[in-house]
Amino acid sequence: MDGFEKAMSLLPPRLRQAILPFGDRQVEEIRLRIDRRPSLLFAGGETALDTGRTSNEDIRCVLEKATGASLHSAAPALREGYISCMGLRVGVCGRGVIQKGELTGFRDFSSLALRIPRECRGACDGVIHQMYKNGFENTLILSPPGVGKTTALRELIRRLSDEGMRVGVVDERNELAAADGNGAGFDLGACSDVLTGVAKVQGAMMLLRGMNPQLIALDEISSPGDAVALEQICGCGVGLLASAHAAGREELERRPVYRRMLELGIFSRTLTILSEGGRRSYRTEVLRC
Repeated sequence: MDGFEKAMSLLPPRLRQAILPFGDRQVEEIRLRIDRRPSLLFAGGETALDTGRTSNEDIRCVLEKATGASLHSAAPALREGYISCMGLRVGVCGRGVIQKGELTGFRDFSSLALRIPRECRGACDGVIHQMYKNGFENTLILSPPGVGKTTALRELIRRLSDEGMRVGVVDERNELAAADGNGAGFDLGACSDVLTGVAKVQGAMMLLRGMNPQLIALDEISSPGDAVALEQICGCGVGLLASAHAAGREELERRPVYRRMLELGIFSRTLTILSEGGRRSYRTEVLRC
């Protein structure tokens, strides 16, 4: 199944029937909000469906399918605000459950966002040879949420791997490979080795010790622990390819985790993804500290 089919498989029948007439049509997200009409997010904006309002039962049905009828088993991910299922990320909103001052989960779910992953072969063709004409350089992919960081990272992994580079992939949330028990859902290239469901710091060290990678790829660097992993890898003679939430270098410099990475010179260049009028473009920049 592709990403759209996987998302459809999580929906109750009445919502599937409402969305099917649209076909795939580059739907980026399916959004469900209690007592509101379901909507589809395209590159050009959000469109409400001409169907009944979303019910508590609709939300419950999606969550049960996404978690294998076990919300308890998904508690660690829910604390981060999402569930990962077959390579899909299902964002959640609702009433947080606080115990001993810490968020332990959610109840009374009010909104779901089913983000649909895709392969976009050739998406980076216009910049990849410009970026690596003198060999691979450590690269950080930047964009705001939902603009295509993971898609671009997946494509760069595939291209570099197919060109013969051994790429170790730490796929913490199973969004890069989208493995579903029958193999990878997305092609990450001929020379990629993928660790799924392992935290970035632990996974990077495992790949270094056991798989002899030439390059390690990680999605969404966001925490001090992620930055520590990059610092450790950087001194081991292994290339780095990662992504981060930011619209550009100026935003990176305002956030301590990223500012330290810039100061240490961990990355040699950025690839920034821009979205204007529903179309994406790619800009590469050499970093000089």
